Amino acid sequence: MMKKHLVMAVVPFLAFGCGDDLVDADGDGIADGVREPDTVTVVTPANPKGTVSGQVLSTDLRPLTEVTVEMTIGSSAEPVSAVSDAKGNFTYKNVPAGSHVLLTFSKAGYATLRATAQVPSSAGNVPINNGNASFGPITLARLDGTLNFLVVTPQGRPAAGVRATLEATPVGAISNGDASSSMVSSVVVEATANEQGLLTFTGIPSASELARLRNGDGEYKLWVSPMDANGDGIPETGGYVSTYYGAEVVANSTTRLISLPYSRPQNVPLSIESSNVASLRGGGADFHPLRNLVRVGEPIHLFFNQPIQQGSLSVLMTGENAAELLPVTTNVANGGYSATINPGGAIADGKEYNIDVRAVSAEGGSMYSRTGFFFTGDASAVRQMSIVESKYEEVSAVGTLGADQLNSGERVFLSFNHPITRPSNVSGHVYAHVNWDIGGATPGVIGDYAGEVGHPMGFPLIEEEPTIPPRTGTRQELPAFSIIKSGYTTRWVFTYFGSNLIPSTSFANFEIVVKFSALPSRSINGTYENYMGQPLVLDLAKTGLVQLPALAASP
Repeated sequence: MMKKHLVMAVVPFLAFGCGDDLVDADGDGIADGVREPDTVTVVTPANPKGTVSGQVLSTDLRPLTEVTVEMTIGSSAEPVSAVSDAKGNFTYKNVPAGSHVLLTFSKAGYATLRATAQVPSSAGNVPINNGNASFGPITLARLDGTLNFLVVTPQGRPAAGVRATLEATPVGAISNGDASSSMVSSVVVEATANEQGLLTFTGIPSASELARLRNGDGEYKLWVSPMDANGDGIPETGGYVSTYYGAEVVANSTTRLISLPYSRPQNVPLSIESSNVASLRGGGADFHPLRNLVRVGEPIHLFFNQPIQQGSLSVLMTGENAAELLPVTTNVANGGYSATINPGGAIADGKEYNIDVRAVSAEGGSMYSRTGFFFTGDASAVRQMSIVESKYEEVSAVGTLGADQLNSGERVFLSFNHPITRPSNVSGHVYAHVNWDIGGATPGVIGDYAGEVGHPMGFPLIEEEPTIPPRTGTRQELPAFSIIKSGYTTRWVFTYFGSNLIPSTSFANFEIVVKFSALPSRSINGTYENYMGQPLVLDLAKTGLVQLPALAASP
């Protein structure tokens, strides 16, 4: 108990006839000189005390029992602890007046709240004696929520291993606290994306919990760290920061897609927002080979701007010439927001492939259809180029004059082992030459006739990128599906002109040389390149010639 030093004011009864020497000059009802002091005053105790109290509730205003309430007085005192009762109430007594107190509210499965206040300096004064630092009602949010984000790199691959932090705030409130009170209440959790780029945050307030706090303005703030996938200390992607309000998440609880560092479009038709095959993307399609490069054994990743219907994903794939369908398997994940295409052993290193993708949105039913292409290989690998096949297209029917020989005006097709291109800044074409006497004034001399090895002029080599399969027999095949040109191809052609005809009996020793080293003004206007962007400056040769029979007449 507090010891209070009180001076009691005594008002004696003034009896009539007791004499006129007793005077109450100051009019306080006490005869002057009877008692000192002779006035009634408020007297401050030597050690005035007050109380700290409050009530703890859940966000739906139900009392929370067995909440641990830890109190620290000042900055150096040892904390003391109490527990809320069945009605959520707690009280600390005998708290020194004027004290600054810190209370920490904690309960398993609920967010922790920290609040400060000051016990009134008038605590314990007579006749006040009721100084109280009032906390409450205090509300604490349950930590039973989960929030998911799907994160992809700017190159369209899952951001596997990317680290992120989510802060939910506020996760508690003081509804009618004392004017001197303040609080800190937030929950911070970390997560690491799995191999599909999925971030899952648990142990946080649900969106409905946050929506009940601060008039629906409770929020999640997300920080995605810059990503250093190869561990060289240089991040390949920037970070990402955004805020999501609890009421907003209640209204739209779908998994949110984060494409680093780009924003996700809203209210648009179904589209592929990101992919490591950039030619398949929606409005941001990119046709450069290095942005359509897939390593052998690596899946093709698709990230949609909205979920697709299960079973609606259709994928067709062919080789460069669209001759036949190749086997693929598909897998839709993350609630329809992403998919993987696995070509498996159907693809080989250093080639070009065509791909057709179709899917239907689960939100509105819009359909996405896109034909693209991709190349296989490792961007760091140097490609050694070669000519793997040479064929000529016979125009004469079997048994007719001029058949079974390379005649002037017939076309010769060359197939390279990897796709190549003639960049737009290159003027003219490289020449193909033959190491054969195809004309000239002196029989048996090679180099005195245009098109022969050693002559400055040759046969211009023209790109012949297929949109239909190159024919292999006497009839033209149809493509497996309609394909688009990439600007890179393994198939090139020149038209043979010579005064000497080459009989089929000489095809085995017939040599063709492509003079990449002799491209006119090469140092000024650039060079032919392979699909990796590596320049072609060395001559390539191929010995032998295969005949394509003349097309059969239409029935």
